[in-house]
Amino acid sequence: MEKEEKEKEKKKEKEENKKKKEKEKEKKEEKEKEKEKKKKEKEKKEKEKKEKEEKEKEKEKEKKEKKEKEKEKKEKEEKEKEKEKEKKEKEKKYKEKKEKEKEKKEKKEKEKKKEKKKKKE
Repeated sequence: MEKEEKEKEKKKEKEENKKKKEKEKEKKEEKEKEKEKKKKEKEKKEKEKKEKEEKEKEKEKEKKEKKEKEKEKKEKEEKEKEKEKEKKEKEKKYKEKKEKEKEKKEKKEKEKKKEKKKKKE
């Protein structure tokens, strides 16, 4: 009878140990799952952060390029205005020169006529 009791006890103990090991295994697996989950979460956050930074960089780059283009456009317009101004200035000088030459010529003509008239008399 005692032998049977011992056998039963042994069996029970074995069973309990098995259950205990099973529980520990489950606990461990749960812990691993949690760890993996946290890791994935972290990676996801990192990825999102990186993407956000990339977008910001891109935005900044576009902003800079736009500013640069605006600057170039403005400079081009300024140059055009300057060119136009110089052109008008040249035309004005040319007209004045022509006008002076015309006046000179007319004066000469007048003088000639005067001389002719004087000679005639």
